Parts: sequence; C-alpha cells; structure tokens
Amino acid sequence: MLSNWLKIFLYQIRKNKLFTVLNILGLSIGIAGLVFSILYWNDEQSYNAWNPENENVFQVVNDQPRSGFLAYNVMPLGARLKEVSPEVEEYCNFYPAYSGAIVEYGDKKELSKVLKSEGNFFSFFPFEFIRSNAKTALKEKNNAAISEETAQKLFGDEDPIGKSIKVGETNCVVGGVYKISGKSSVEPAIVIREEFEENIKKNLDNWSAHTVFLIVKLKNPANKEMVEKQIHQIYVDKQATKAAKEKGISTEAYVKNYGLDIPYLEQLKTARLHSKVNNGYQEGSGNYQFLLIMLGLSVLVLVLSIVNYINLATANAIKRAKEVGVRKIIGAAKRQIVGQFLFETVITTSFSILFALVIVELLLPYYNEFLSKNMVLNSGQFYLQLIAVFVVTVIAAGVFPALYISNFDVLKVLKGNYSRSKRGIWLRNGMLIFQFAIASFFIIGSYIVYQQVNFMMDKKLGFNGNQVIDIPFNEAKDPADYEMIRNELLRIKGVEGVSTGNFSFGGGGYFTTVFEYKGKDIEVENMSMEFGLFDLMGIQMAEGRKLSEKFASDTINSVIINKATAALMGDKEPIGKEFDFEDDGDKPGIRRLKVVGVVEDFNSYGPQREIPPMLFYHLKTVSESSYLSRIYVKISPENMEQTISDIEKFWSTKLDTRYPFRYDFVDKSFARTYQGYISQRNLFSVLNFVVILIALFGLFALASYSIQNRMKEIAIRKVLGAETKTLLVTLSKQYVVFCIIGFVIALVPAYLLLNKWLENFAYRIDISPIPFITGLFFLMALTLAVVISKAYQATRMNVLNYLKYE
Repeated sequence: MLSNWLKIFLYQIRKNKLFTVLNILGLSIGIAGLVFSILYWNDEQSYNAWNPENENVFQVVNDQPRSGFLAYNVMPLGARLKEVSPEVEEYCNFYPAYSGAIVEYGDKKELSKVLKSEGNFFSFFPFEFIRSNAKTALKEKNNAAISEETAQKLFGDEDPIGKSIKVGETNCVVGGVYKISGKSSVEPAIVIREEFEENIKKNLDNWSAHTVFLIVKLKNPANKEMVEKQIHQIYVDKQATKAAKEKGISTEAYVKNYGLDIPYLEQLKTARLHSKVNNGYQEGSGNYQFLLIMLGLSVLVLVLSIVNYINLATANAIKRAKEVGVRKIIGAAKRQIVGQFLFETVITTSFSILFALVIVELLLPYYNEFLSKNMVLNSGQFYLQLIAVFVVTVIAAGVFPALYISNFDVLKVLKGNYSRSKRGIWLRNGMLIFQFAIASFFIIGSYIVYQQVNFMMDKKLGFNGNQVIDIPFNEAKDPADYEMIRNELLRIKGVEGVSTGNFSFGGGGYFTTVFEYKGKDIEVENMSMEFGLFDLMGIQMAEGRKLSEKFASDTINSVIINKATAALMGDKEPIGKEFDFEDDGDKPGIRRLKVVGVVEDFNSYGPQREIPPMLFYHLKTVSESSYLSRIYVKISPENMEQTISDIEKFWSTKLDTRYPFRYDFVDKSFARTYQGYISQRNLFSVLNFVVILIALFGLFALASYSIQNRMKEIAIRKVLGAETKTLLVTLSKQYVVFCIIGFVIALVPAYLLLNKWLENFAYRIDISPIPFITGLFFLMALTLAVVISKAYQATRMNVLNYLKYE
C-alpha cells in the first residue's frame, strides 16, 4: 500500500513540478522562520536554568518616585533586612558592573571581567568548582576565585590554588577555580572578595546613595510580597523619617508629598526577560517584547505557509478527482484515501523541514550577528520542539485537504463533474482573504516601523558627535592630570579639541542627586565636566553663560542646568538663583550653588528616552565627582588613522600603560542605544519580503488553477466577441475584492499593535493614513500583476482547443 501511495505521489510531482516546488518552498520558509524564533526563545529561557537556586534568589530593585526603576541599592539595606525578616536566609552585596582589570601572574597578563562581591557569592550562583569548593574559595579577605578559562590562560597545567595574582592594583590569592555550566545572569572571569562591612558601618545613616547590587535568598519564595513590605517599612524608617524631620513635617506628609522608593523582588529565574530595570544583572537583560514579536511574527508566517499549502492542495484536488473516484469504485475506503493524502503531506513536510534546516544552517551566522548571540542547532530540547512543529504542520496542512478530497461524490466525478460545494469554495476563498490580511499587516507594520526608526535617527540630538572620539580610562585619574593630558593631546597632528566629562553620550550621568528648591525636591543627573566641553560637542546655551576659567567661582559654586531642570524648578528666570546641594564625597557637607546658565536640552541617552533633568558643574566643584573617567577628543577627518595611531601611542606609553587602548566614536556609540529598534525594523522588512513572497506563491497557483478551470468560458466569450480588456477585468475582479477585504480585516489589528509598539518611545511618530494607503496600493499592484499576467496568457489561447469537444 505504501509503495503504491509513493508511486502515485512521485507521479503527481512529475506532473506538477512547479506547484510542488512552490509548496515545499513556502512551507520551508515558514518553518525556517519559526525555527529561528525557537532558537532565540530557547537561548533567552536558558539563562539561570542550570542554577538550582534560581527560584529562591531574588534581586532587589526600587521604583523611585523621580527616577523610575533602579537596580542599585543602599549599602546597609541587606544587613538591616536580615535583622528584621525571618524569611531572608542570606543576602549578598556586589558591585553592579564588571571592572575590566588587568590580571597578572608572572609575565602573563590578561584583561578580564572582574566582579567584586561579598564572600558568599557562590551560595547564590553555585558554579561548578574544578579546584577547591564554593565554601572556601572566598573565605579569606584577599581571596579571588577564577574561571576555568582564566586559569588556563594564566597557569596552564599548573595548580593555581594558593598562588598570588595581581588584579588591577590589588594583590590576591587564588582560592578556587570554577566552571560556569550554562548561561548565567552573572558570568565573571574573576570574583574578588570585597569587604563591605567597613563601608556599611560608615554608611549606616546614608540611605540615599544607591551604590550596590543586592540579592537575597528567601526560605520560601511564596513570601516574596511580605519581604517587599518589610523593605518598604525599612525605607519609611530610614529614608522618610529622617528627611521628614529635616523638613519639619510628619513622616506621612513626607511620603505623600515627596514619594518613597517602592521595592520589588525579582526572581532570578525570570529576571532575565521580565525585569523592571534595563540595567540589571551584569550580562544584561533580555528584550521580552522583541522576543514575543519575533515569535508571533514567525508563527504568522508559518500559518500563512500552511494556508498557502491548503489552498494549493484543495485547488489541485480537481485534477485528482477521477483518481479518487476510480479508487473508490475499486473498493478504497474513505480512511485509506485520507491516509494516502496525509502520507503525501508527511513526505512534503519532511522535505520542507530538511530544506528549512539547510536555510537555518546557512543563515545562522548572520542571525547570531543580528542578535549578538552564539546559537547552535544541537540541543535535545530543540529537536523535540522540531518534532512538535512537524506534527502540528502535518495535522494543520494535511487533514483538511485529505478530508476534502475523500468526500468527492463518485458518480459526479466519473461523469466529469468535479465541482465542489459552495462551502468548500468559500472556505478556500476565505483562506486567500486571510493570506491577504496577513500580507497587509506586514506591509503596514514595516512602513510604520521604518518611519519610527528613521524619525529617531533623524531627530536632532542637541549635540554633534561627528569626528569626536570617546576614550575611557580603565582606572580613574586625578583632575590635576587633565591639563598635562590635554596639552599632550593637542600637540598631536590632527587633534582639534580636547575636553572631559564624567558622563557619556548614550549612557547619561553616573549618578543622580536631589536638591530642594522652593519646597520642591528636584532630582537631577550629575554631569561634572571640564571647561570647553559644550563647545567641543556643539551644545548650545539657551540663556546665561558657559563655565569658563575666567571666573574663579566656576570651580567653586557655579552650575549650569538644562531646560528640563529649569522646568521642574518652575522659575521663569533661573539665572542667578541659588540652592543647597549635599556633597557625599570625600568632603561631605552642604554647598550653596548658583545657576549661571541654562543649556538647551540634548539627548544623553538614546533618542527613544525622554531627556532627564541635568546639573552641570566643574570637576572641582563637587568632591564626589572629582575624578577623570573619560576624555573627548575631536579629530580632523584628514589622516584620521594616523591621528588615532599617535593618540594610542601617547595613551599606551604615558597614561594607561598596563591596559589596551580603547576608544569609540561618539556618534557610533550613541547609535548603538537604538540598535535594537533598527534590528526590529530590519526584522520586519525581512519578514515582510518573506510574507509577500509566500502570498504571491499561493496567489500565482490559485490564479493559475482558477483561470485554467474557466478556459472554456473564456473561449466562448471570445467567440461571442469579448475584448481582451473585458476578459482581464472579468478574471481579476474577484481577486481585487479579496485583496480589499483582507486589507480591511488587517486595519484594526495593525493599528492597535503598532500603536502599542510605539508606546516604547518617548519621542514617536503619529500613525497617519499614509502607511495604510501605501500598503493597499502596493498589495493591489502585486495582486494585479500576478493575476493579470496569468489572465493575459489565458486570453491568448487557441479557442478551438477548448471548443472542438463541445
């Protein structure tokens, strides 16, 4: 039986080569798209899946009344929480970012990702230890645990336990070697034990400086909300009560008027994709919305491919009507006919999956580059998912055509009457309309996404980063070194300007501060800088003056605010106004600062975010900001490579002699802040092309079958004198109607979903009728191009070939 089915299937392939190719190609593209999304889904879901503590460990994040969600915490919080909450088994503080430090052993040097943490870090991230163990690796104050890869680079086959290494400027003793078993939210090359106890004692009364990352382990994860309430009460006691006393009001009045941090515990298991902050764990956060978009769009493409397959299969059924009729006459049961056509679907789907895997394997390097991933086709979970895709595709694509064909009436078929019921025709037409709806959605979506991304890219940023390079210091320098560095750089041919600021274009300021002005708390980003930075970056003043070395006060108490800060202050004439500013640095105390200028707003983060309130002052004004973290250098476009080479030579020989030279162009660095949205635009464009291609496959095949079945009608019309123009209109008008109906169906979902996507942006376009009008005309043009081309071929036929049998 299977042998006969296979022979019939091969015969049908030879007889209908084009449509077989279109079927397999359409399904292959749809399955390949879903495979790509499954790989991305599996990769994101695999973070921390290996960790047996992933349900008990939580990161503490805070919803601040002015800044929004923040992953950093005040240093004394963990110890205080452990005292008041019996639900907290233990806690761990560590610094929220890796420090890229040079690690030295003998004559070997490696630039590594270093994490500074309390000694119980491996209780929360129980990496597999190759040498020593998690309990003793960070037991002593100067201990460091290193990864297997780092150990191999530094020590080779030598046992590293007990050996001394130098990490940056710190001498450490290796206490253990670990291996990271799977993807983790924290993947350091070296973990150094940091003593937080002394700093915590110094900061017992400082509940405003959020400087550390805090994770806690709960005895029962179900009691998460209880612990959140306990943290909130700690904030009331330590933050609100103190501030209320200073303002001479009640704690309740302070919380009502000024707000208070609202704590959230985010489970390690889900924090990668569902964190409320975008600056969470060291390995970053996933983009859950983008993940859902990719998965949803790829499912739509596969559904389109399946609908296309069903349409082609049912349309092709007319050609196989006599085959079915004869088989029924000689005794074939309905279930056998259904089994035969399901068998053909199984073979077609099998070939489609194999071809889809070839497509994925060829395009996977580009896909990895697109997502900055390193995914491979080798997990057991993936193959189980692939089997599930196979089964669903066979059922969805094979059952209806098999039942449709098996229900042919034998007598009508053998008499030559192949027509089916109106219900079947309407169902096939409905599927074609559904294809048009999906294609319309993608065309409209691509246009709107393209508009929004271009709007961001073309938006005036308020600064000019062209030909300016940003050079970060690996270790902060003293501001006293700035003049020497500046003068040396200016001697290099091609260097046109030099300045510095402790903030980045694309990353914003390093910390925020709150000052009181006329009874209101104003939270600003602290932007310490040197003279001349505004001129170097082309940042314009709105009123007042810039900071200048001509005024002695400009290194003592003069500040500049941006227009966003001026708006919060609510003062129409902010120049000359003064306010108290608390300095928490080496020389803590209250400083009286005076506004000497207002600068135009500029984007310190990506253009998708609102411009925050900012406070600019000289490096020497506030002790907490008195250091050099990066230098901005404007260079001439002529002989740029030589200029950068000369800068690198100076940098490597006289400044950061132990570290490799790093730099980035400001405009390119800033562009990466919205690279994810550019990726979404590109994804929509690629899928849009794929959807249109699959839809055209189906339209081409259905138009071919439909017109072929009307050849006698066309011949009679021609004999009766119908013109070619009239025939073309007659043959194509139903497809125009289907196209319009499909487009109308897609209007509301496209508008609602794209409007929801645009809510991600502080600066966004308004959805206009243009994408919808353009989408309709584009889809209509493609539809008419396919249908009219087939219809025109039909009108050129020889009438006698279709009338001589009548």
